[in-house]
Amino acid sequence: MKKYDYVIVGGGLFAGTFAYFAKKAGKSCLVVEKRETLGGNLYCEDVEGIHVHKYGAHIFHTSNRKVWDFVNSLVEFNRYTNSPVANYKGEIYNMPFNMNTFSKMWGIATPKEAEEIINRQKAAVKGEPKNLEEQAISLVGEDIYKKLIKGYTEKQWGRDCKDLPAFIIKRLPVRYTYDNNYFNDLYQGIPIGGYNVLIDALFEGCDVELGVDYNENKEKYNALGGKVLYTGMLDAYFGYQFGKLEYRSLRFETEVLDEQNHQGVAVVNYTDRETPYTRVIEHKHFEFGTQEKTVITKEYPTDWEEGMEPYYSVNDEKNQELYQKYRTLADEEHLLIGGRLAEYKYYDMDKVIESAFQLVEKELQ
Repeated sequence: MKKYDYVIVGGGLFAGTFAYFAKKAGKSCLVVEKRETLGGNLYCEDVEGIHVHKYGAHIFHTSNRKVWDFVNSLVEFNRYTNSPVANYKGEIYNMPFNMNTFSKMWGIATPKEAEEIINRQKAAVKGEPKNLEEQAISLVGEDIYKKLIKGYTEKQWGRDCKDLPAFIIKRLPVRYTYDNNYFNDLYQGIPIGGYNVLIDALFEGCDVELGVDYNENKEKYNALGGKVLYTGMLDAYFGYQFGKLEYRSLRFETEVLDEQNHQGVAVVNYTDRETPYTRVIEHKHFEFGTQEKTVITKEYPTDWEEGMEPYYSVNDEKNQELYQKYRTLADEEHLLIGGRLAEYKYYDMDKVIESAFQLVEKELQ
């Protein structure tokens, strides 16, 4: 007789969503998490009374009413609207690209003027774009590309835009309205009290072991559960037998500043190549904080090496082929998997929950 119905590997959003419904269905769950904290990359640290997004900024947004109702049944959300700005060598531009951006860049006022300039500049690319640079120019023109895309993208990926494949940028939002709301989704916000409140609600009632690498103790944990749900790196599960999947990682520098308001907005993207970090997060603005001090985090993209946190999968053909080999092994083992690491894809939070809903339907209903 197994002690648990499910051993859940990882403590992120996919794992938490599944655990919540498994518990509701009367199932027992053991959660095994490598870090010393639950929540995956959603985990927040309390610094000076401010909820600091320890693993990068997370803004919840969705158009899926079922997902929105689900998270709101667990925690109340505030009305935070993501309206980042871009800093190009001291010039400040609104994001996403909209009439405020175009007005600042070209000294114009009407959508017609903006459209004429962008269309004229887009024409510089003839035929099918051969790389990311040509793809971006074909979508938004040269001025926006040079000031707001090129440097940021090269820092993010550690390569020149001419050496990056065009498919990385499938589309770029261009709005001919004065609208700084980054997302088009119907619903967005931040949990009141920070993401830990949501995480605690998802995992309530589970047995949890923290600071444990499941892959080093597989037999022990497999013996405890009827089924395993694995949300970690799939190549690590199989001992990297076909080789390692590639990721980009991030390094964070966080500091407490003795001032109330450092940059006036939660997110500032630094889009020139010379500034070594891609963005600065001022965490208190996610929750309209009025604390006397403020906390900022600078994000530095870097190549991933074993032992580092994997943030962004490098979804080129080579890595996708390698991932499919591991996926085939997982399917042959009937291993339950889910989430951005196990599925080797970039996921917005609402899509992670949608994906977990699908597994819940298959497994528990």
